[in-house]
Amino acid sequence: MSSEHERQQSRLRSEQIEQSSDAPWADLELTVPNERSQLSIVSFVECVLVELTHEEVGAEYVSANVWGAKRTQFIPIDDNGEMFRKRYYDERLGWHDSTVSRRAVREELITRLTRSSSQATDRSHDVPVDNPDTFSVKPARELRMR
Repeated sequence: MSSEHERQQSRLRSEQIEQSSDAPWADLELTVPNERSQLSIVSFVECVLVELTHEEVGAEYVSANVWGAKRTQFIPIDDNGEMFRKRYYDERLGWHDSTVSRRAVREELITRLTRSSSQATDRSHDVPVDNPDTFSVKPARELRMR
């Protein structure tokens, strides 16, 4: 049963990749930790912010730990891309929304993406977390559905 579910998930991911592979933002994803330089991360974040301003997309940072997944999403809420809806999800606490400036999004993304370890491994707990944190740009409708 598990392997059938995995095959279905893999097929769905492949279909989603095929549908969005032509989009300019399709390859804007990164894991943490990564080998990129500070300058490369800043450039990457600037590209992300341009796409968030000009396309119907949002950004999502996901960190998993023994207590479950934590998600932080940034979705533009104005035509200029100066204000964003920040959605934070913790499996224990649920969703929390706030409004943040473009500058705050930029600073937070740069800080998160330049970390030398995943957010989950920074916490002290008995069970190690092997999965890296992930960052990606996705269609805004996908982020709103969660």
